[in-house]
Amino acid sequence: MAASLTLLTMCLLMGSYYMLSMPLVSGGYYVGKPLKRRPPTKPRPSSKSHTKHYKKPHIKPPSTRRPAPRKAYPTDGSGWLPATATWYGSATGSGTDGGACGYGSLDSSPYGKVVSAGSPVLFKAGMGCGACYQVKCLAGAICSPRPATVVITDECPGGYCASGKTHFDMSGAAFGAMASSTQSTQSLLNAGVVQVLYRRVPCSYKSGTMVSFQVNQGATNYWFSVLIRYVRGDGEISAVELMEGGQWRQMEHLWGAYWCLNSGPLQAPFSVKVTSSRGASLTALNVIPANWAPGQTYASNVNF
Repeated sequence: MAASLTLLTMCLLMGSYYMLSMPLVSGGYYVGKPLKRRPPTKPRPSSKSHTKHYKKPHIKPPSTRRPAPRKAYPTDGSGWLPATATWYGSATGSGTDGGACGYGSLDSSPYGKVVSAGSPVLFKAGMGCGACYQVKCLAGAICSPRPATVVITDECPGGYCASGKTHFDMSGAAFGAMASSTQSTQSLLNAGVVQVLYRRVPCSYKSGTMVSFQVNQGATNYWFSVLIRYVRGDGEISAVELMEGGQWRQMEHLWGAYWCLNSGPLQAPFSVKVTSSRGASLTALNVIPANWAPGQTYASNVNF
């Protein structure tokens, strides 16, 4: 345990060094780490965000225990729980680019526009990134009985998301997808905040979408970090391992969907093993090539 905590501390320190040494890019973000923004005060029926995002990521010590396999997701109409929902960004947009998961631009990606920021109980300090939920509103005739399926791509730390509440701050496109008709979409958007029911469901992307690995801009042969995208099924990731020199090495959760290993010098190519929150695992063999470069994305040929 002492060795594991020492490794995590070194990983965090190296990560902070590389992140803080980077310049600002367009949109006001640091490459590799989101900025803290203030929470809102009250809802208003407009296209502006009801919740500000990007608080400083919390790095939690890694667990040495593998998660036990869980029961299958409900398919019989059960499993619904109460929550609240708001929306942010443009009325037909994906909310915001970037986000506390680090996924970057969403519109043209497999994530698309129907996404959501989650309160801390959903975001789980970044461990909830990539999870999928069905959400349906309870605002009368303007709400469709059919739910919208959203992916957690961001965090909303304050306002409706505070005090341990379950809250979805959805993109405008996702919020509008809960409307019963095109004509009732604007009425739902004007409501600003609504009561909803939600439940966890498996993630599904278009055919041919494979797990991808984007190398952190600050990565070196001594401090290696990757962002993991498009995990089907559970969506959430509980553990990541990197094979180097024929040996599997446990990576540490850095922030959002980023994982890191501070154990150099490392010699590529690297294979990466991903374990989901429900205990399923896959291995992307030699997915990071010998000539890898910071900022580059490498698609695997595997997915759940």
